[in-house]
Amino acid sequence: MPKGKPYPPEFRREAVQLARSSDRSIRAVADEIGVAHETLRAWIKQADADDGRSAGISTAERDELRKLRKESAQLRMENEFLKKAAAFFAAETDRSGRSKRSG
Repeated sequence: MPKGKPYPPEFRREAVQLARSSDRSIRAVADEIGVAHETLRAWIKQADADDGRSAGISTAERDELRKLRKESAQLRMENEFLKKAAAFFAAETDRSGRSKRSG
């Protein structure tokens, strides 16, 4: 697999299953399937969190958190835009009000 491209989820599941069912080390299994041993270790750790075997954020929770962070950033940006628009229109109203009074 080329560097920087994600492995398919099915490949990850099978790799984790193979590592769990094997009496060989994670490094040996990783070498056999052609991934870095730390990559396989991370997949096992994530699978353990997903299965409730260990503490950690599950994949579903991680996806939800990513979505909520993106939504929060969008809302902050929209809020900032609305603040600037309100300030602009308040200044315009103030200028038009002053020119009518002086004229």
